[in-house]
Amino acid sequence: MSNYDVAIIGSGAGGGALAYSLSKAGFNVIIIEKGDFISRDNFTKDELAYCRRDIVTPSLKDEYHIIEEYIDNKWQLNSTKNLNSSFWNGNIVGGSSNFMSGMFHKLAPDDFRLKDRYKDIKNANIENWVISYKDLEPYYKEAKELVGITTDTKESSFVRLLDKVAKNENIDISKTPRAILSKSLNDRDGCYYSNFCGSYGCSSGAKGSSLEAFITPAIKNYGLKLIYNSHVKKLISSKTNISSALVIDTKTGLEFTIQAKIFLVSAQAHESVRLLFNSANSFYPNGLANSSGELGKNLIFSAGGYGLVEFEKSKLDKEFLPKYYEKGYFINRSIKEWIEIDNMKGAMIEFMFEHANPIAKAIKSKYDEDNNLIWGQKLVDNLKYKFNDIVTLRYEIFADWLPNNKCYISVDKNSLDKYGMPVGKLKIYSHPHNLKIAKIVDKKLNLFFKKMNASKIYSKINSSAPQNLIAGGCRFGDNPQKSVLNSYCQTHDIKNLFVVDASFMPTGGSIPYTWTIYANALRIADYIKQIV
Repeated sequence: MSNYDVAIIGSGAGGGALAYSLSKAGFNVIIIEKGDFISRDNFTKDELAYCRRDIVTPSLKDEYHIIEEYIDNKWQLNSTKNLNSSFWNGNIVGGSSNFMSGMFHKLAPDDFRLKDRYKDIKNANIENWVISYKDLEPYYKEAKELVGITTDTKESSFVRLLDKVAKNENIDISKTPRAILSKSLNDRDGCYYSNFCGSYGCSSGAKGSSLEAFITPAIKNYGLKLIYNSHVKKLISSKTNISSALVIDTKTGLEFTIQAKIFLVSAQAHESVRLLFNSANSFYPNGLANSSGELGKNLIFSAGGYGLVEFEKSKLDKEFLPKYYEKGYFINRSIKEWIEIDNMKGAMIEFMFEHANPIAKAIKSKYDEDNNLIWGQKLVDNLKYKFNDIVTLRYEIFADWLPNNKCYISVDKNSLDKYGMPVGKLKIYSHPHNLKIAKIVDKKLNLFFKKMNASKIYSKINSSAPQNLIAGGCRFGDNPQKSVLNSYCQTHDIKNLFVVDASFMPTGGSIPYTWTIYANALRIADYIKQIV
């Protein structure tokens, strides 16, 4: 049994930023990470390992989630084990921040007061945030400096075409801030433009992951303690205080406990909620710190769909045609023109090249436009076309998933993982407004791409929940009867328990969450320094 000032469960964006700030301030801090440790030097660009197998996520045979999703006007119940799709996101030191593309955006001031800004939407549980943009603004700035968020990464010449058409169509297109260094910072090297960024760990340290930006310097300079391959099964508590965490060594199966004055949970929204449910006791029979009954409710995502746009190289002006040596360069462009549509909350668009993974591209080449399997010369011609003759742009739509009563997290007591713990059950329902906005935006985008002289446009607009953009489940608020956390992400019921990943968010802001998680974690760290 070991004693610490602060024990942090999970080493992703929230946990890493808190660990850095608190250990720098002199606190005795430990991070408990379920996954393994992969050093910078051991990250590879192996598509089989990182994109087609579970090298950095648990095996679905042993650990899975139950999914009940509303699809085609009916509820469909299954497990990720049977679906062969995972809601795990980078179970290693640094979490899924190791595998992000580093597209960073801040919430806008209006995002903190959606209930005031827009009229009520039927069957949507929209609430204002209990903090404002001004509360987070200094921490956005601090995170920018610590992480290395910039708009200076090298761009493909293809962006000239995007910029030209956007200007002609009077569409406001902007540079995308990225948590990727364009030049060296401290002991992190600048980007080497490998062409394999999203879904892969960074071998130079350029990507501003929790591991690189916070955990590594905190271990090196401020005495942060890190243990990995260590899964927290349960938090042990009285009615008012967490006393310890019950931990199992995932390699040996041995159990041990960690004691601390303060516990910070940052295991990603659905897993943080599962831990609190699985820590139920006589004081909190319906889940730890759940006197409100709100634990797990108002699960949100950031979704709207995506699309692929093909441009035949032979039809592109030479000035817009990316040269071979530019293949690793970024698009670095976003459209926020439609963040508001007809006095409704809209969506943001992010552009990137199609993922460079050759196996995935080859598999897609096996089919013609009517989805018929092809072979022989037709297959050869299609492979040549996909790999050599076109430039393929990908776009993603980030819409504000509306929280609602049909979208939440619980646990399934009849389904146990290999540790004997009930697995998380995600009930997923996309409010019709989400799809409505995505379709409006996609229609505008299709007109835009036609102006760019695109050869083919493939839209995948749907209401499916992306596994890597999960928030909610521990909503923060001032009313203990309607929220799990207070304004500093401290549970209303247990004062030495905080939840510091994206669980606290009542709405998502039509953007990826990572910059906001970093900033909010640094804000919480300052609060903890004041109260301890």
